[in-house]
Amino acid sequence: MKTVELIKNRIKNSRCAVLGFGVSNIPLVELLIQCGNEITVHDKKDIEKLGEKAKLFSKQGVRFVTGENYLDNIDADIIFRSPGIRPDYDGIKKAIENGAELTSEMELFLELTPAYIVGVTGSDGKTTTTTIAYKLLEKEFEKTDRKIYVGGNIGTPLLSKVGEMTERDICVLELSSFQLFTMKKSPARALITNLSPNHLDWHKGMDEYVEAKTNIYQHGCSRLTTNANNELCRELIDNVNCEINLFSAYLTLEEMKEICPDAKSYVFLYDNHIYFSNGFSAIALIDVSSILIPGKHNIENYMAAISLLWGMVSEKTEKYIAKTFVGVEHRLELVREFNGVIYINSSIDSSPTRTAAALSALPIKPIVICGGYDKQIPFEPLADALNERAKAVILTGATAEKIYEILKQSNSQIEVYLEKDFKEAVIKAKDIAKKNDIVLLSPACASFDAFDNFMQRGNRFKEIVNDFK
Repeated sequence: MKTVELIKNRIKNSRCAVLGFGVSNIPLVELLIQCGNEITVHDKKDIEKLGEKAKLFSKQGVRFVTGENYLDNIDADIIFRSPGIRPDYDGIKKAIENGAELTSEMELFLELTPAYIVGVTGSDGKTTTTTIAYKLLEKEFEKTDRKIYVGGNIGTPLLSKVGEMTERDICVLELSSFQLFTMKKSPARALITNLSPNHLDWHKGMDEYVEAKTNIYQHGCSRLTTNANNELCRELIDNVNCEINLFSAYLTLEEMKEICPDAKSYVFLYDNHIYFSNGFSAIALIDVSSILIPGKHNIENYMAAISLLWGMVSEKTEKYIAKTFVGVEHRLELVREFNGVIYINSSIDSSPTRTAAALSALPIKPIVICGGYDKQIPFEPLADALNERAKAVILTGATAEKIYEILKQSNSQIEVYLEKDFKEAVIKAKDIAKKNDIVLLSPACASFDAFDNFMQRGNRFKEIVNDFK
């Protein structure tokens, strides 16, 4: 059965409200148009700023409600929420009270797909771990009729492909707390890479953030993999009603068994190798020196993916991907060498813990460009990481002054520069860099003060650096 038929059977003749006209919801609207539904798109931006697609959809009969009060009067049978919109806005709550069903593009996909779902979430490492898991499965099943898909918070929206999927296919999904917040169906296998303060500008607190993450295993998951070294992840273990698998790059096998003696498996480091154990015996899988992408956090990402996919992927495949996977764009991505200085783009680093991990992966102390949108998360851990591992810091964006004050309070001895404009910050890094230095873009913040997303920020950095003459 094709995608449109599947969706049409699910939503019947319902009036549909689509909240947010973003990356995942544009193809959703296209599908709803094909289903013949009455559609209203709600977005703060006016139709001119929403672009050509919005104008085309308007001509096709889609109604647009825009402006500051775009969520005030939602009249629909089914509401599709964009991940960035909280579900507790008064207008959304009122519509639900009046009988509307609240869902999302991702929730509809999980409901309709026959494919086997593997889900990845966490505060850091989601995208790289999701990509490693996808690469492992793609390699393992390359000579079979099984198709491997990747999506969710990365790649292209998968709802439009649901009609071509079969029960033999596998989907690897990166899932954010925003997507998980209202989710009522979990992947068959789930991974929580780690948990630390993040997105506290959106969530009402750390408890709500962690609770949203737990939806990845609360609704029908058969296997949860999580990080035994992470305190918040350990706290979840006692309340999990499915098989537990643990990994840690810092704890021994015996220490993990003490934490959870009933875990089905343990992945740990010993003698510079990644090991797997079922609790009774252990086997060496990968020599960590063969992993191409740098940093201990990337060793953890491999350990997480291996634990998540144990029983689905062979040791031969694991070794092959370790030796061939060169990483994901915007994650410690080499841009160029100019006048003896290496420029690295790690725009994905939108939290202090990600920046700390990036700094620890480099062979020397870099000149770091930090700052961006304020997610209301503490910067003291960032100050500690910069003081220990940075040669100099250029601060830019909305959080520049805030980070500067935290560094000052920490009695920082490193050179700190404030440059309001992003381009000027990159140029300042070039001006102070000397031969054999590294300049690292690792913002420790989201991008929304100046860019639409971290990709746009990373591409702008690359554009500026590649224009150096």
